Order: sequence, then structure tokens, then C-alpha cells
Amino acid sequence: MALQGTIQAAFSGAVGFDADTVITPEIAQQFADQGYDFCLRYLSLEAEQETLDLSTEEANDILMAGLALMPVQHVREPGWVPTAALGESTGANAAVNAAAVGFPAGVNVWCDLEGVAAGTSADDVIGYCNAWFATVSAEGYVPGIYVGAQAILTGAQLYDLKFDHYWKSESRVPAIPVRGYQMVQTLVPELVNGIGIDKDVTQTDNKGGQALWLTAWP
Repeated sequence: MALQGTIQAAFSGAVGFDADTVITPEIAQQFADQGYDFCLRYLSLEAEQETLDLSTEEANDILMAGLALMPVQHVREPGWVPTAALGESTGANAAVNAAAVGFPAGVNVWCDLEGVAAGTSADDVIGYCNAWFATVSAEGYVPGIYVGAQAILTGAQLYDLKFDHYWKSESRVPAIPVRGYQMVQTLVPELVNGIGIDKDVTQTDNKGGQALWLTAWP
């Protein structure tokens, strides 16, 4: 069943969070009451959502609390080795799971790039990322990329990827030349409303690009 809402460009300065915890209606409402604007929740790496990953029911609870929503796919354990073939299959799973939750075409679906095995060639990382992009894009979603620690690629190599939407992690990562980032993550060391989160703030990038979220707002 499709989620009810509209795709909107995120306004600059919106405050949100990402969490690897199921967000109950009560928790979603607490965040909304505290002035949070949006949330990012996880899609599984495999072709079926895991128990603790985002479900249709949870997505509706988040939207009905007044929070905008975007999905991000999990990353493999540190030391993983990307290839173009793996990017294609993993991207296919991201698209399948986004559709299963009910996300409409046009929303950002985020690829988590971090923890790549030391010594991996930049070409293999580029092949993975661009194959992931192509597969997700083919299903009507708008791919975005989260740049985390040990992503291997330089800023110039990241900019040369097919992506137009970049999310900066809390780690020390390269600047994206020309374009810049559309979201910036910061560490939140303590629990918030009983769960662990990272804080995220949106911004319009240097080319006028913005994150694309699903919202129940008019």
C-alpha cells in the first residue's frame, strides 16, 4: 500500500534525525513536539525488510506525527568489498524494499558509503556506487549518497559519481567540490526520547539542490 503524502524539496535548516530503532507513534510525536522536522529510517540490504527496519506501519506513524521521511539503506560490516555487480544487486534490494514500504517514486533513497576495506581500488567503489544509482533510479527513486568514514573516494571522485544528492556524515570526510552537501550529520552522544540518534540538518547545496523527502504536510 502506497504511503500517503507528497514529495517536497527539503527547506534549508530543517532539523531531523536518523535512527536504527523502530520509531513508535509516541516517540515520533515527541520528536515532532520538540521541533524536529524529519526522520531517516533504514531499509534492509536483502530483498526483504528485517524486523527492526522500516515498515509501512512505522512509516505512516512517522508521517502522521508531522515528520517528513526518507529511507536510507544499511551498509555492510566494516571491511566490505564493493563491486559493480554488488552495487546492482544491493540497489535492486533498496528499490524493492522502498516500494514494499510504500514510498512513491521521486523520493530520495540513500546509499550508505562507508567502512570499505582498506586497499580497495577507487574504480571498484565507483563501479559499486554508479551501479547502485542506476538500479535505484531505474525504479523511479532519486538516489542520494551518504559519505562516511573509509569511503575511499576523494571529493573529486565523489562529485564525478552519477549522484546529485550528498549527505555528509559526522566523520571527517572530503568536501564535495562545486556542489557541496545537502545534509550534514552530527553526533548525539546521549539518548533522545529513549533512543539513539544522529542529528541531521538540511541545506541547499551550491548548485541549488535539496534533499527530497516524503511528507504528509500540505
